[in-house]
Amino acid sequence: MSVVYDAGVLVAAERSDRQLWADHRARLELGVVPTTTAPVLAQVSRSPRQVQLRRLLRGCHVMAFASEEAHEVGALLAQAGTADVVDAHLVLSAFKAKSTVLTSDPGDLRQLSDQLPAPIAIQRV
Repeated sequence: MSVVYDAGVLVAAERSDRQLWADHRARLELGVVPTTTAPVLAQVSRSPRQVQLRRLLRGCHVMAFASEEAHEVGALLAQAGTADVVDAHLVLSAFKAKSTVLTSDPGDLRQLSDQLPAPIAIQRV
């Protein structure tokens, strides 16, 4: 199962959440490389001293926000009646990769996911 980390997962890693780290380690041992997006990373990155965040990212793939995705993200926001570009990009990225989103706040992501041709799996962590 491929997974996409939302901001809450990155924050939990920085706070040294033991369960999060155990789950992350298990994924890596199974050969699953978690993904996050550059906008999500920008939401939580505040200092080069965030050692745990940087440690987590060494085992992750970070997807860029390509300019050609901007129209898709904007259209999804319009359909959902929301305005969070970071969430919309995350949902679209997970949809394209057929991945499950791991998040601490599934409500907004579900609202966006419901607008897709097939809703994505969203799991609370």
